Amino acid sequence: MAGGRFISFEGIDGSGKSTQARLLAEYLRGEGREVVLTREPGGAPGAEEIRRLLVEGAPERWSPESEILLFTAARRDHLEKTILPALEAGRIVISDRFADSTRVYQGATRGDLRAVVDRLHELMIGIEPDLTFIIDTEPKAALRRGLARESGEDRFEEFGLPFQEKLSAGFTALAEEFPARCKLIDGNRPPEEVAESVRAIARRALA
Repeated sequence: MAGGRFISFEGIDGSGKSTQARLLAEYLRGEGREVVLTREPGGAPGAEEIRRLLVEGAPERWSPESEILLFTAARRDHLEKTILPALEAGRIVISDRFADSTRVYQGATRGDLRAVVDRLHELMIGIEPDLTFIIDTEPKAALRRGLARESGEDRFEEFGLPFQEKLSAGFTALAEEFPARCKLIDGNRPPEEVAESVRAIARRALA
């Protein structure tokens, strides 16, 4: 990929991962690196249109199977239009969520569909980040923070605390499954302390 590096941030809704993705992008740009900061679902025009279908509306709007297909379609557009061109140009791509979110949200907590998620990922996406930060935050506090945003994109928060607790356990299990790539970061601290932990790992990975 011509020297490009791919970093993702994962975590439950309200975990602070979006803030940490932005802070790392700002730090690396300050170090003189070319960084593309993006997000999922979204990150490209077509994928942003699909995002609205996924994050708005009633919780029961889509079945888990439909969600998997929509997320994969959005991710494919994101990959083609944003991620691969940036990596091929040697840039650092930082994405607020990637395939791990689908593995946990739809594959582990919305039904026993992990094998379906992994097969679709293999067929249609085919890459993993070089480094993934999982921001581990206490579910009750994260849910309170997520709902307080009143963003209108709170379909998954509306599944309630038990769902967020299942997500948290799912992300912890994912960090154990992929220890070389996934780094579990304690998000129950002030944002700058979390950011320093992220920067220390990123510096070593990018050295």
